[in-house]
Amino acid sequence: MENSTLPFYFNLTMFMNIGHYCYLAFVFCLMIYGFIVFANVAMIYIIVHERTLHEPMYIFIAFLSVNSLYGSTGFFPRFLMDLLSDTHLISRPACLTQIYVIYTYAFHELTILSIMAYDRYVAVCHPLHYHRKMTYKTVYILTFFALVCPACYLTVSINMLVRLPLCGNIIQKVYCASWNIIKLSCVTTVVNSIVAMLGAIAIAFVPFAFILYTYLRIVIACWKKSSEVRGKVLQSCLPHVISFVIYSITSFSDTALSRQNLDKINPFVAVFLSLEFIVIPPVLNPLVYGLKLPEIRRHIVKISASPL
Repeated sequence: MENSTLPFYFNLTMFMNIGHYCYLAFVFCLMIYGFIVFANVAMIYIIVHERTLHEPMYIFIAFLSVNSLYGSTGFFPRFLMDLLSDTHLISRPACLTQIYVIYTYAFHELTILSIMAYDRYVAVCHPLHYHRKMTYKTVYILTFFALVCPACYLTVSINMLVRLPLCGNIIQKVYCASWNIIKLSCVTTVVNSIVAMLGAIAIAFVPFAFILYTYLRIVIACWKKSSEVRGKVLQSCLPHVISFVIYSITSFSDTALSRQNLDKINPFVAVFLSLEFIVIPPVLNPLVYGLKLPEIRRHIVKISASPL
């Protein structure tokens, strides 16, 4: 075994020296963060303020916006500081905290999308029983498990990371990631890898498969219905499908990138791919739901047209 240590700082090495362009990058990223905060807070405000939107589908959209604020706040403040800094060291506790926040955000996104898929499944396939099945109690129970299960899994994962003896402190990313720390381990991590894989299957692939199953059932249920009914179903389901596709593509990009040799990849491409799942869903989700769902769009227009 190599000499193991517990480094107090990790060095994030994917930050590039872009000279004075760092200020331009800072302003651009600050504007993105500002838009994420504004758009998602606006979405939450509209859903909470308008009693006609106090329905399961819109409540889940509000939770999705809360999760976007949570994940963005766990990433952007530190990232903006690093853009203007010459050194990119992050303390061990701060790194583990960032891992916890970013990955709970990612898993929460998937579990919330899965209960949103269940809501649409009940609405389309069992419309007569919708209000009996999707009560406020059911909504909050589903949300509770959607939030708590990933948090418990990440708590166990972080506890395993804390115990790992490390033989380095170089993380090839612009933020902390669990797989990069596991690669620094001085010991064989077969058991840790198996546990992490089983946990990832339970937390990620099961909801993913469930979403695909529910939409397959929705397609089958709509197949023999009139074009008018299919149009209404498409109108209510399309924003969720778009959000799910965006999440799937961006999360897959980051997962695939973490298994590659980053020395052979253009650094700008590597940074962009690693940031997709943190930046793109929080930016696009409020746009997708705000523009595609008539009820939310109507209230946005109403608020925008009202005098200050």
